Amino acid sequence: MTKLKLVFFFFIVFFVLIIVKLFYLQVIASFNSSHNNYLNYNKITPQRGFILDRNGKPLVLNQASFRLYVEPKKITDRAKLIEDVDKVLAIGEATLEARIDDTKDWIAIQSGLSEEQKNQLAKLNIKGLGFEDNSQRYYPESSLAAHLLGFVGKNKNGDSIGYFGVEGFYDQDLIGLSGLMKTERDLLGRPILLGNQEKIESENGRNLILTIDNSVQKIIKTKLAEGLEKYKAKEGCIIVADPNTLEILGMDCLPDFDPDKYYQFGQDIFRNQAISSLYEPGSTFKPMIMAAAINEKKIKPDDFFDEKGPVQIGEYKVRTWDDKYSGKITMTGILEKSSNVGMVYVGQKLGNSNIFKYLNKYGFGSSTNIDLQGEVGGYLRPESQWYPIDFATVNFGQGIAVTPIQMIKAFSSLVNGGKILRPHVVKEIDSSSEKTKIEPIVENQVIDKKSSEIMKKMLESTVEHGEYKWSVPKGYKVGGKTGTAQIPLQGHYDSSKTIASFIGFAPVNDPKFIALVVLKEPGTSIYGSETAAPLFFDIAKELFVYYNIAPEQ
Repeated sequence: MTKLKLVFFFFIVFFVLIIVKLFYLQVIASFNSSHNNYLNYNKITPQRGFILDRNGKPLVLNQASFRLYVEPKKITDRAKLIEDVDKVLAIGEATLEARIDDTKDWIAIQSGLSEEQKNQLAKLNIKGLGFEDNSQRYYPESSLAAHLLGFVGKNKNGDSIGYFGVEGFYDQDLIGLSGLMKTERDLLGRPILLGNQEKIESENGRNLILTIDNSVQKIIKTKLAEGLEKYKAKEGCIIVADPNTLEILGMDCLPDFDPDKYYQFGQDIFRNQAISSLYEPGSTFKPMIMAAAINEKKIKPDDFFDEKGPVQIGEYKVRTWDDKYSGKITMTGILEKSSNVGMVYVGQKLGNSNIFKYLNKYGFGSSTNIDLQGEVGGYLRPESQWYPIDFATVNFGQGIAVTPIQMIKAFSSLVNGGKILRPHVVKEIDSSSEKTKIEPIVENQVIDKKSSEIMKKMLESTVEHGEYKWSVPKGYKVGGKTGTAQIPLQGHYDSSKTIASFIGFAPVNDPKFIALVVLKEPGTSIYGSETAAPLFFDIAKELFVYYNIAPEQ
């Protein structure tokens, strides 16, 4: 009888323990997913969206890659594993030794392995070594549009994220939505074949069709590289746009980087100088003030100004760039001769309050809101903090800091009928379900159409009758303006170091493109007329051919 009671007591205890265990697993543990041994969640990573040029040519794709991992508890020969892996990946044996933590079940060693590297390691048949399928960004044109595109790196959590340019600005569109696979498993972590499975499909990222023309991008990159070498400049940027829509057709700055190997470059090189570098524009700024004065009917193109000598502004004297004076010249002649003294006169006719009003209307001091990550807006001091000398020098582009993209935005209004447009680099956003076209955005009407037509003719005359004769293709009408601005250093200007620039458009009667060339500290000549301008005309000749623009009769 006693034995029977003991057996009965044993079964009672056994069943109580089973009930307690079941209660824990089905009730208590279900409230804490980290302790739920029955469900396994796997993230399904979506494919990042492609980036294509306006003609469908790929600029950014994805290519297969692999992540190498180790399972330390399965390793039978640690030293051999480290030696063999290092022979293929060249990570460093000490680095590998430090990464392999024996207390963990699974450790990622390196991402971004090529198929060849994976195959080399797989052939070694090393226990404890494994691979995960992955993908990584691939830039088929290498650094052709590095600053404009940006790159994909990792955030602090190890997740892929876009940095700079299009990759950074449109990261949320490109990244897509992750999916989820939920499966039941037993206590040993093995899938239960007859268990429930639930799959939420991932949604791939959207594809971007850019306004950029791959062929135009190649033209300006090649010419910029040649120009930096020819004119011994430290840095340079070129922007080409459609002035009627402000679609960016090409944008390049040098030096740049390889987005496939971004980790080999320093942080400073990632900044796109076209949108994030401030400079004093010099004489390329003069047409903006001239257009404002014409629009306000303060002057006419054939009005005369007597350029007799320097003009006194308080304790300062403003001189012409060569300290030579031509006597009576027209307003058009002021642009042709790039007269600082003449522009002070134009500014005085326009008036200080109008000068400040138009600076704001052109968009200086604020961001252009271009769809690229990393833009800076510059700074425009309140009007109350301006001195008479500030209002004088701004008329010829000194004492004001702008970005190249701000100059393209403002100058385009002079030749497109007076519209201030928002620059953009994405033409269309495509997903599996819809296409979104990016239409031009008109932000402001800064001058009227008549004033715009007048400015086009004045700028054509500036090219034809300017101080320097350029190689303009026969039969083509081109408008534009040079700029040479000294670089401010520690409160004064260094006359030996300049920013040389030229901004021009063509054809004059119906502009198809506008281009800005900026060279920092050219060594062969400090003047934009002898460096940036010839580079512009080299590019213009190529664009005439590419766009099949015929000479005017």
